[in-house]
Amino acid sequence: MRNTLMGRPVDDIDMASQLVPEAVMQALEAASIRAIPTGLEHGTITALVDGQPFEITSLRRDVETDGRRAVVAFTEDWNEDAMRRDFRLNALYATPDGTLFDPTGGGLDDARAGRVIFIGDAEARLREDYLRILRFFRFNAWYGAEIDPVGLQACANLATGLEAIARERIWKELKKLLLAPAPETALEAMNLTDVFAQILPGPVAMDRLHDLRLSEHLVGCAPDPMLRLMALIERSASSIQATSQALRLSNEETARLTMWAADNLPEVTGMRAVELRATLFWHGVQAVSDRAMLSGQDVRDILAAIRAWRRPDFPINGDDALAIGLKGPQIGRALSRVAQDWVASDFSLEREALLARLADVEAPDR
Repeated sequence: MRNTLMGRPVDDIDMASQLVPEAVMQALEAASIRAIPTGLEHGTITALVDGQPFEITSLRRDVETDGRRAVVAFTEDWNEDAMRRDFRLNALYATPDGTLFDPTGGGLDDARAGRVIFIGDAEARLREDYLRILRFFRFNAWYGAEIDPVGLQACANLATGLEAIARERIWKELKKLLLAPAPETALEAMNLTDVFAQILPGPVAMDRLHDLRLSEHLVGCAPDPMLRLMALIERSASSIQATSQALRLSNEETARLTMWAADNLPEVTGMRAVELRATLFWHGVQAVSDRAMLSGQDVRDILAAIRAWRRPDFPINGDDALAIGLKGPQIGRALSRVAQDWVASDFSLEREALLARLADVEAPDR
């Protein structure tokens, strides 16, 4: 409903029902529609129609909240279901014929005006689930025309409540925020209210984010939450380690940050073409692209060269080293040294020349 009213793309369709989950399952099965109990304890069933998923959630009311998760009971009262939600624009309903139902009395106006306003008392809503602090900023990044001062103050007052939230949930929410086309206003508000201090281990660099946004526009690339996270944090090993722990990043995400921050990765702006190709070979496309995008320079030509580059295959391998009698650690050392010569030649040395070098490079140690 929200996206439809705001003229935004609708990615999925969520439905609400007065039926309890078991009754929803029975009704779907009776209609020969596949039903998947994706979140039965929370009242959510997924219906698959022609391969398209539709989430159907039974109306709920909160029985108990602890700032992290709610214990719910099912209800047939649409008002009760609406009043447990976070923002007025998220408590809009429509019947199949398009009749709109706005239980809070402000959701429709908020959606049309781009306002993100808590339902009822803002601090009460936050105490029910402190993750709503980040949701407030995320929805402002995506939909808000101007940040509601009452909601902002409530987030500032209760920012320390985020300590109770699992780091994985925080990172999941932050990623959604960082995907917004223009998140600067929301992120700056997070910084001013000390919300960032609760989720990231060091100061954030908003100026680098501004530079990255310009690069995104010039290069024509879609928002990348990892790249935007890099823009916000310090480029150092200690910062990477602390950020990874603070957000419980995956091994893959941590590795990407580590490669971007590597001390032996040179700055790519101003490089000659041969140097760029060598750097791409040793450090990989992702790390070099990340370093370029965060350089604060016009990197359109560099990014075009990176995208056009294809990693060449090293013409020799361990079998060649074994064939000439190299053993154990000699193999790795010899191949590494010859590979350096090959890259330095701009990958022009052919297999025969490399085999000759391989035979020479470990000769004194045999």
